Amino acid sequence: MKKIFFLTAGLLLTVSAPLRAQDAATQQQFDQLNSRIQELQESQLQEAKRLDAIEKELADLSVKVNTPQVNDSASAGDLKKLAEAVREIDQKRLADRELITGELNKLAKVAAQAPLPTHAHHDAPAATHTADDPGTPAVSANGYDYEVKSGDTVGGIARKYQKQGVKVTVSQILKANPGLNPNALYVGKKIFIPDANAK
Repeated sequence: MKKIFFLTAGLLLTVSAPLRAQDAATQQQFDQLNSRIQELQESQLQEAKRLDAIEKELADLSVKVNTPQVNDSASAGDLKKLAEAVREIDQKRLADRELITGELNKLAKVAAQAPLPTHAHHDAPAATHTADDPGTPAVSANGYDYEVKSGDTVGGIARKYQKQGVKVTVSQILKANPGLNPNALYVGKKIFIPDANAK
């Protein structure tokens, strides 16, 4: 009986060792297959995400294609309106130019009709002194008589004479005409325009 028991135990050991080896190999294959299935599932999940992204891009593109585009480029109608506006501005510029030219011509005629300065010699001494500063000559005794015209100002009169080469300032005109109120010039009033270079 002991013999049978040992025989059975030996037989079981010899049979169970290959079975265990076979189970280990089967487990290893099972683990590999399980790992492979997980990799495929992971890959499938990644592919699903990519497909979702592509579908979203397609939807966005579809919306963009079907939406009217607003961009910075001008249409033919816009360019036509712009050209008309430029033409209108150019016409106004030409009209302004003609108006300015006409006014300049009128001023030139008025300036041509203005009397030339006439030499007037005052019998006053060559120089007078002001009460405030007795050492400074107030005006030269040489200069021109001028009759005030409509629209004249002391500054305007000084500029007229300056254009004709007479070096005179507003303050010199006021000093040469004591009591002259530059804010109350009346037409026909005679004033003296000093000119140190006049003879």
